[in-house]
Amino acid sequence: MREDVERFKLEKLVEELKKKEGRGTELVSLYIPAGRPISEVVNTLTYEYATASNIKDRVTRHHVLDALASIISRLKMFKETPPNGLIVFAGYVAGDVPGREKMEIHLIEPPQKLNVWLYRCDSRFYTEILEDMIRVKEAYGLILVERDEAAIAILRGKSLEVVDELTAGIPGKHRSGGQSARRYERVIEQLVHEFYKRLGEHANKIFLPIKDELKGIIVGGPGFSKKEFVEGDYLHYELRQKVIGVFDVGYGGVSGLYELLDKARDLIRDVQYMKERETVNKFLYHLARDTGLAIYGEEEVRQALQLNAVDTLLVSEAVNKVRVHAVCKTCKHEFQATLNNEEDANKLTCPKCGGEVEVLENRLIIEELAELAENSGAEVVLVSTESAEGKEFYKTFGGIAAILRYKLQK
Repeated sequence: MREDVERFKLEKLVEELKKKEGRGTELVSLYIPAGRPISEVVNTLTYEYATASNIKDRVTRHHVLDALASIISRLKMFKETPPNGLIVFAGYVAGDVPGREKMEIHLIEPPQKLNVWLYRCDSRFYTEILEDMIRVKEAYGLILVERDEAAIAILRGKSLEVVDELTAGIPGKHRSGGQSARRYERVIEQLVHEFYKRLGEHANKIFLPIKDELKGIIVGGPGFSKKEFVEGDYLHYELRQKVIGVFDVGYGGVSGLYELLDKARDLIRDVQYMKERETVNKFLYHLARDTGLAIYGEEEVRQALQLNAVDTLLVSEAVNKVRVHAVCKTCKHEFQATLNNEEDANKLTCPKCGGEVEVLENRLIIEELAELAENSGAEVVLVSTESAEGKEFYKTFGGIAAILRYKLQK
């Protein structure tokens, strides 16, 4: 639960970092591997600081030196490198007009042990190593096959990606009898064989490069097609060993992939995509039957969390609202408020006297609600907008809902 929220925060941060640009080659990306002494890193950066003093462009020189000085200052606060290493992004990020560059520094403890050292000064932050660390590695391969149509997909984390679709244009069965019909059937069988062979080649090309990440391959389709394909010599032997389920599916092509997912749900229950769909459908079940165990809306959910009544909290990853804790500079009134985004904090005024306020704390509402849920022992499910259910959940219910342990008194 906490890992999902932390991963989401990192993903959001990486998205933001990738959008940022420097005026020149003045954005510093620093990857410090686990176990590397902080003193050694500081010495290296001090040398880089002396080298940067020779940069000819005055503004670029000033920005790089400032970034390095800020990093060195922050690193001196560490007694040792964190267990998984440390990632630092720092520099003056370009504003909407020249001259409005803003200094930013981000210190990140990576989710896995970092084994690489990297120091880079560029016009953008180098996020590729961090992106690879937070990417969900484990995946499932899906093959939906019938005699003249097929689809190949990869299910990874919260994403179902349809990678390839194939058609064969094989004609239907011949109705006439005799030798002509038998010859025709042999031609059809040869065309089907060629189609399966082509499908196998496509599947090999897609799945072999990620075979170490594949937890399994699931095959489905109507009729005998799936069995013919799996038992024939069409998939590479390493991929055949990874086939963990073969299911009868009523539809072919892409539409059949979703039916295949439902049929194979017991095999892939641990995948985030399936967890999201099942939880959203459970919420909709309670809502449709008016059991009193489904609620939605920020205030309703917040009250239920405070009463320890929530069994499962559902929050859409598309929710960008922030929760702020502020104090009025005039009357000293402290309060909390939910804003649509961080920029709205600049427009915030005291609800008591209308005076100017100081924001003491600023957090993503997803993080704040997840912490309330964690403290009350509730499960947290982050719902992406990758699936149809996830999109509808955000659009219809605002992206904040809960399944309750018991009905609340009105």
